[in-house]
Amino acid sequence: MAAYKSVLLKLSGEALMGNDAFGINPATIDSMVSDIAKVVNAGIKLAIVIGGGNIFRGVAGGAAGMDRATADYMGMLATMMNSLALQDSLRQKGVEARVQSAIRMDQVVEPYIRPRAIRHMNEGKVVIFAAGTGNPFFTTDTAAALRGAEMGVEIVLKATKVDGIYTSDPNKDPNAILYDKISFDEAIIKNLKVMDATAFALCRDRELPIKVFSILKPGALMRVVMGENEGTLVHI
Repeated sequence: MAAYKSVLLKLSGEALMGNDAFGINPATIDSMVSDIAKVVNAGIKLAIVIGGGNIFRGVAGGAAGMDRATADYMGMLATMMNSLALQDSLRQKGVEARVQSAIRMDQVVEPYIRPRAIRHMNEGKVVIFAAGTGNPFFTTDTAAALRGAEMGVEIVLKATKVDGIYTSDPNKDPNAILYDKISFDEAIIKNLKVMDATAFALCRDRELPIKVFSILKPGALMRVVMGENEGTLVHI
């Protein structure tokens, strides 16, 4: 039996690259979508927030010196491209998905409307939230915390390239130890980079736990929602 009935999955854009320099790696997104489909087919309500780093990275050099707000809007458009790709891949797996954008693009996707998003989730559809919060200076981590709170999910799942939170960078420190669980306060005191500060504070204030795990490990997403020992839990 699943440990959670409703979750929000935060995917980084970089996770879609696989081993490529930028863009979307077909094999990588197919593997992710297969794992997502298993979770949905198990009857778990799922919303997704996705970043845009895999696309924006390719133009980041040209954005050097650009007005921060303009660059952030470009990043929001990159999340839209990823969201549409994810929606299409989910549909190919037989999973109904809806993209809702914080920036209006009515000819392409639905605008973000909270009651409609909740209805989609209750109907078993995956809701993909694009364009972050719709505001510059806020990351997609913050969008994940915000939408998770608005949808009333039980947990935010932060999918990364590493399998949890370590005492130090495991790529630099061979003695780094993986936390099984850690409190919000302890993570703040130790300055562990779980999410950006705004997102982290919102989750803590809403008592919304965060699970950090590797999306690149086959079956990890299902193990997380089933409550198995996978990744690191950040809790009150």
